[in-house]
Amino acid sequence: MRRRGVDFRRPVRRRLSNVVWWTMCGIVVLVFIVILSNESQIESRPIISRRPHRHDRIMEGLNITDEMLSPNSVTRQFSDQISLAKAFVVIAKESNNLQFAWELSAQIRNSQALLSNAATRPTPLTVGESETSVRDMALLLYQAQQLNYDSATMIMRLKAKIQALEEQMSSVSEKSLKYGQIASEEVPKSLYCLGVRLTTEWFRNPNLQRKLRERKQLEAKLKDNSMYHFSVFSDNILASSVVVNSTALNSKNPDKVVFHLVTDAINYAAMKAWFAMNSFRGVTVEVQKFEDYKWLNASYVPVLKLLQDSETQSYYFSGHNDEGRTPIKFRNPKYLSMLNHLRFYIPEVFPALKKVVFLDDDVVVKKDLSGLFSIDLNSNVNGAVETCMETFHRYHKYLNYSHPLIRAQFDPDACGWAFGMNVFDLVEWRKRNVTGIYHYWQERNVDRTLWKLGTLPPGLLTFYGLTEALDPSWHVLGLGYTNVDSRLIEKGAVLHFNGNSKPWLKIGIEKYKPLWKKYIDYSHPLLQHCNFH
Repeated sequence: MRRRGVDFRRPVRRRLSNVVWWTMCGIVVLVFIVILSNESQIESRPIISRRPHRHDRIMEGLNITDEMLSPNSVTRQFSDQISLAKAFVVIAKESNNLQFAWELSAQIRNSQALLSNAATRPTPLTVGESETSVRDMALLLYQAQQLNYDSATMIMRLKAKIQALEEQMSSVSEKSLKYGQIASEEVPKSLYCLGVRLTTEWFRNPNLQRKLRERKQLEAKLKDNSMYHFSVFSDNILASSVVVNSTALNSKNPDKVVFHLVTDAINYAAMKAWFAMNSFRGVTVEVQKFEDYKWLNASYVPVLKLLQDSETQSYYFSGHNDEGRTPIKFRNPKYLSMLNHLRFYIPEVFPALKKVVFLDDDVVVKKDLSGLFSIDLNSNVNGAVETCMETFHRYHKYLNYSHPLIRAQFDPDACGWAFGMNVFDLVEWRKRNVTGIYHYWQERNVDRTLWKLGTLPPGLLTFYGLTEALDPSWHVLGLGYTNVDSRLIEKGAVLHFNGNSKPWLKIGIEKYKPLWKKYIDYSHPLLQHCNFH
């Protein structure tokens, strides 16, 4: 083959092409390396560093606060419409326009569904999307205004409704108090039956009267000041029996316990019969009737004088002279009963005694009470448990401090105390003429301007500055109207069922009734005959 000449060869051109080619390849490789390096740096950054940025951008589009505060916000307009529509739904139902209430409720649901869908996306509602729903709701709200469901009318109707409900609640509350008071004053059929049967038994059975005469041989105990003397003023046979029996069963020396029971003429025979046919661990029981006290007359006792007043009789027994403005509890005739007021005449009732523990007939004794007779009253007359742990048991709760006599002589924040278990020093009583103090205040309350209710207010006045506070465990109150701490009940020596819910009534508080019933022998023939259970 013939070889080309030198002129026809192209070695320089080929060498140049190769250099360019390799140069371009090197550039591409370098670019590729740079790209890989950048991607590696991006990959090496924490993932969370990107996400907050994206999240922030999304939340910027869904700023609910700005959206609701914006005067041009469709979401805000929807919310306002829904709130107003809900109010109109209530008014429509009150007006018995159930069809319109249903239409409003349906439109409320539609608007709420639109708002819920919009809440899941980054952009707010637009006018175009919400125009139909806003217009439909606006038409319904306009219709509500045409039906006099406007705001002013709605407010007036709601106020009238509230006032009517308040009047209804007041009426129901008043009736509840009235019927509760009536229920608390009722004599259960079984208790009435027991009184009748015992009275019959007393006059028919001479053995009972003989037993009572035989017990009079113990009459020396009745005046012996070394004995433990208790007084109870009551017309309730069973309640008095529980007081005596519970004291006897929990006494360390029952043979030293003497009970002085004072009742009225109606229950006198029945009370004597019951305590003659039953024994209480050797406890001495004396039964008296207050009608036998010659000194108890209208010239000496302000309460008996009050009973002769026609206005007082009308106030307590007719109930029509003030058009029902005074609550029924203030008009209870029991507050004029001598059995309630005899506690202010204990030195006259028991002239030979020096110290007496007074017990109400709605108490239960859980522990030995002999320790009460050794308590030093520090020259005071009355030993009682104070009840001023709360402000409503201070003097201002019971007395009328707008009256100048009360305001001038008594501290409104003085601590109140309770009747029901009281230790009375009769020597100091006589020395200080406490009964005379009681008469002074009773005579100034003829018009009932110093206090309204009961024997505690005059007691607070009478024994002001003459009361020694006892340990609270001696006397636990409240079992007849409220819940009492079980620890207090466990520690208490005397449990008091003060209040309307007495344990012998159907309205008694069930969880406390066993504390009282445990001292009744329901197997007794008379109790079974009278259907006690």
